[in-house]
Amino acid sequence: MPTDLEARLNEFLIINNQPTAVSQLTQDASTREYFRVVWQNEPAIACVYPFNDLCLGQFAACLDVTRLFLGADLPVARIFATDAARQIVIHEDFGDKILRGVLENSDESARERYLGEAIGLIARIQAATPLAFETNSVASRLAFDFEKLSWELDFFATHYFTTLQKKPLSDEDARSLKGELDEVAKELEGRARVLAHRDFHAANLMLGADGALKIIDHQDARIGAASYDLVSLLLDRVTVLPTPEWLAEKRRFFLETRRRLGLENPDEADFACEFRLQTIQRCLKAIGTFSFQSATRGKIYFIPFIKPMFEIVLRAAENLQRFPNLQRIVKAQISD
Repeated sequence: MPTDLEARLNEFLIINNQPTAVSQLTQDASTREYFRVVWQNEPAIACVYPFNDLCLGQFAACLDVTRLFLGADLPVARIFATDAARQIVIHEDFGDKILRGVLENSDESARERYLGEAIGLIARIQAATPLAFETNSVASRLAFDFEKLSWELDFFATHYFTTLQKKPLSDEDARSLKGELDEVAKELEGRARVLAHRDFHAANLMLGADGALKIIDHQDARIGAASYDLVSLLLDRVTVLPTPEWLAEKRRFFLETRRRLGLENPDEADFACEFRLQTIQRCLKAIGTFSFQSATRGKIYFIPFIKPMFEIVLRAAENLQRFPNLQRIVKAQISD
């Protein structure tokens, strides 16, 4: 029996005289559903949005941000057809080579080459910041402001301690943690100046038939700190902590790439500080997502990533020599 989303897609294909043979693609943490279809005798991908408040506005944002990225010559999928009433987008099919799997099966030299290309894409996205404002893209009207950043950190605290662990923090610990995480959010709000993909990691990059990296899942782009996508790429879902030296080398490479594109460069030490602040926020946000997905949607394959992410957060806080309550609470989780 087809799902409601698949039934909508079949209806759309019939109306447009296209084959109705579809195959559903594996989802991760997405609320959308993806299907491989045939469109105009060529393979294509159908993205179908649920009719719910969670996805409200995502259809329009997808079209808007895709136009922005294509206008900036960024490698995102071309859109072939849309249906606003049915919330369906038909777009280019990049194949099946997700960068995460490619990295897992590559030697060190190839991994470093792919990471270098991915870091270059982050800089190119940031170079599109003026275009986002010139075109009044939705991405220029959204930002990682205090409200958004602190909401994500509150989401972490709720869904890790209460939803997953079922061990809410004491009132005193909750207040002290909230106070320190609000500091993180406030400082990062002041650094939100460039276009960010928002979920830029190896599962949202693909290796195209031409051998070049392609960007997917870009519809949530917004203005953020220069370090946001870099943290996401380098520290998402790790099981072994990268060395500080390796991270420093990648930060320097990123800054040099920005310089070559004519972008304003921050001081290296200041950028390292921002990177660590963003590491705390982004990794705790990820833990919140992993906790929610594991506890409420049965996606327990996220659980092995939680402890390493806590270890990354702890190291960042220790390097900053700040946030003692966060350090204490995180140490307790790691030792359990």
